[in-house]
Amino acid sequence: MLFPRRLSRLLLPVMGALALSACGINSVPTAEENAKAKWADVQAQYQRRANLTGNLVATVKAAGKQEQATLTAVTEARAKATSIQINAADLSDPAKVAQYQAAQAQLSQGLGRLLASVEAYPDLKTNENFLQLQSQLEGTENRIAVSIRDYNEAVQAYNTRIRTFPDAIGAKLIHGAKPMTPFQAVTPGAEEAPKVDFGN
Repeated sequence: MLFPRRLSRLLLPVMGALALSACGINSVPTAEENAKAKWADVQAQYQRRANLTGNLVATVKAAGKQEQATLTAVTEARAKATSIQINAADLSDPAKVAQYQAAQAQLSQGLGRLLASVEAYPDLKTNENFLQLQSQLEGTENRIAVSIRDYNEAVQAYNTRIRTFPDAIGAKLIHGAKPMTPFQAVTPGAEEAPKVDFGN
């Protein structure tokens, strides 16, 4: 009678620990795969923007010969942005994510300058191909914002899951889980308010 009691006292904590550690066995990889899928959405939207950028540059080039420097800057930024790729394994490396973010921010700035320079070309502003590309680009920028938000939410859920009890047990012991890096848009000078001069 004494032996079964001792055995049950030993087995109860062991069984409890096993039950708790099993909590992260499926939930951690599920959260990780969700975050990776959301990252693929981010990359797909940036690729869509890069594809539209080439067509936009060609359209503006035909109409605005004076904007050669802006067109060259946008083309170079597009080439750099598409050359930097991040696979799912790199999402835990803040330096690689930051490099990707910086390249995308540079392309965003170039596109902003390009679209601002179009104001000097009334014919281009009425060009149907240009207007369609501009509309598609605006839609893509919105899709990028949504996909980044979805990715960051998935990363937050994953990072929270691997750091909280009881999933942290399975995350560390079984999966060797590492936190993923959220996407942070990096726009140089965004931390300072723009200076507005009304000529007063």
